[in-house]
Amino acid sequence: MENFKKEKVTAKTLMSRLAALALAVALALGLVGCDTSSIVPGGSGGVMPDPAVSQTETMPSDGQDAAFQMHFIDVGQALSVLVECDGQFMLYDGGNVDDGSLVVSYLQSQGVEQLEYVFCSHAHEDHVGGLAAALAYFPAYHVYSPVTEASTKCFKDFVKYTQQQNLQVEVPAVGTQWALGSATVTMLGPVAQYDDTNDTSIVLRIDYGATSFLLTGDMEADAERDLVNSGANLKVDVLQVGHHGSSTSTSYVFLNAVLPEMGIISCGANNKYGHPHEETLSILRDAGVDVYRTDLLGTITVSSDGQNYTVATEHFATDAELNPTAPAASSAAQQAYIGNVNSKKFHLPSCANLPAEKNQILFSSYDEAVAAGYSPCSSCIK
Repeated sequence: MENFKKEKVTAKTLMSRLAALALAVALALGLVGCDTSSIVPGGSGGVMPDPAVSQTETMPSDGQDAAFQMHFIDVGQALSVLVECDGQFMLYDGGNVDDGSLVVSYLQSQGVEQLEYVFCSHAHEDHVGGLAAALAYFPAYHVYSPVTEASTKCFKDFVKYTQQQNLQVEVPAVGTQWALGSATVTMLGPVAQYDDTNDTSIVLRIDYGATSFLLTGDMEADAERDLVNSGANLKVDVLQVGHHGSSTSTSYVFLNAVLPEMGIISCGANNKYGHPHEETLSILRDAGVDVYRTDLLGTITVSSDGQNYTVATEHFATDAELNPTAPAASSAAQQAYIGNVNSKKFHLPSCANLPAEKNQILFSSYDEAVAAGYSPCSSCIK
C-alpha cells in the first residue's frame, strides 16, 4: 500500500534564507559579487503563443479556479518532469530509453492527450532517451533542444519521432517566453556556448501566480556562474537540483542567487554515482532548503493555487533519510511520538491535538508508528 505525504509549505523570509547561507558562502568562497548585466544579446524575449489558448486569458485572482501541478516522475537515475496548468501540458525530459513506456503510462494516467511543448534539456540519454516514446504516442505543438544533432541513437530517435509529427527540433533563444495555460515559462539559459554537454542544459523558470519553479537539467558550476552573472531572475520557491545532486552542480554562488525553499533531486536508489553527493546535501542544508528525493519518495508532485503550494509524494521518508547531513537528523529519527488509538494518528508530544490519556499509545520513533499502521498528524508533523 502506498503512503502519501502532503504538507503545506509556508513562506520563509528572504532575509532568513540569506542569513542561513551567508556564513557558508563566506567560509567557502569569500564574498562574491554578481554582475547585474542584462541577459545576453540575441534572446528573442518574445512570447510563444499557445495555439489552444486565448492570449487574453488571465489567472483568477484567488488562484482557486486554475490548476497547476509539476510532476517529478520517478525514472530512477534520470530526469522527467511533467508540468500541467489549466489542462495544458509540457514535458521536460523523458528519462532513459527504457523509461519511455513508464513515462507514457504516467502521462496517460494524468489525462494527457497532447503536449504543448516538449523540452530536451540536453543530449544525454538519461534526459532525452524516453522522449521518443512520448513523441510516438502524444501529438506535440513544439519540440525544443539545445542542439538539433547528436551522434547517439537515442537522440536520433528523438529527432525521428519529432519529424514524424511534421515538426522540427527547435533551438530556443534565451529570454523566450511561452504561455502554458495561465503560467509563464521563461528560458533563462544556457547563456553561453559550452563544450560540456551538461552545461548546455536548457534552464527554464516557471511562474504561476506568486509561486515559482526552476528546471536546470544537468547544468554544472561553470554555466551556473555565467547564469548568475547574466542578471537573470533566479529566485524561486522550488529548485530542481542540477545533475541529480552531483557535487559538480548547485554551487554556493548559484544557490545564493536562487534561495529556494525546496530542492527536488531526481536520482536512482543506490546509484553507482553516489548521487546525491554529501557536498550538495550539505550546501542545501546550510541554505535551509527542504530536500525531496525521488530515490526515497518516488514520484513527487508539487501543486500550486497561485499563492501557496503543497507537496505529495509516493512514499514517505524522514528528514534524517532525505538529508543525512542535517545536524538534528539522528535525533529527529528517534523522536518520541504519541498515537491516538481511535484515529490512528500520531503526534509530537507538544501537539495541541493530543488525545485523552486513556487513548494514547507511545512510539519511540516515526518508523515504529508507521509500522503499527498509524499516520502522522498534519498539524504538528511536517
